[in-house]
Amino acid sequence: QVRLAESGGGSVQSGGSLRLSCAASGYTASTMCMAWFRLAPGKEREAVASIARDGKIKYIGPANGRFIISRDNAENTLYLEMNSLKPDDTAEYFCAGTRFSTASCPSLVPKYFTYWGPGTQVTVSS
Repeated sequence: QVRLAESGGGSVQSGGSLRLSCAASGYTASTMCMAWFRLAPGKEREAVASIARDGKIKYIGPANGRFIISRDNAENTLYLEMNSLKPDDTAEYFCAGTRFSTASCPSLVPKYFTYWGPGTQVTVSS
């Protein structure tokens, strides 16, 4: 059974950092397109960053230059290091995985992702 479990969320002040982890079980994370999404109150779920089977990394919007996605294949764990956090980064953060027919992540639309973790809350205060 495939399971994803996020951890590492919490409350920080503006400018602080957090490192989120996503432990995968039941499958090998490196065989999938893996991504971090977030859901803020009143907004739609949006992709933050992704890492493909071929290792190619993509950052979306506000994550560019502040967040770092990585994957530890030995530990079957996905990470998201978040720096220079802002109040606008406040959201529930989810890791997700899916198998595309290509080695890349051709789409970061949530509906194309099969496996989801329950999420971890990140709150950034000003």
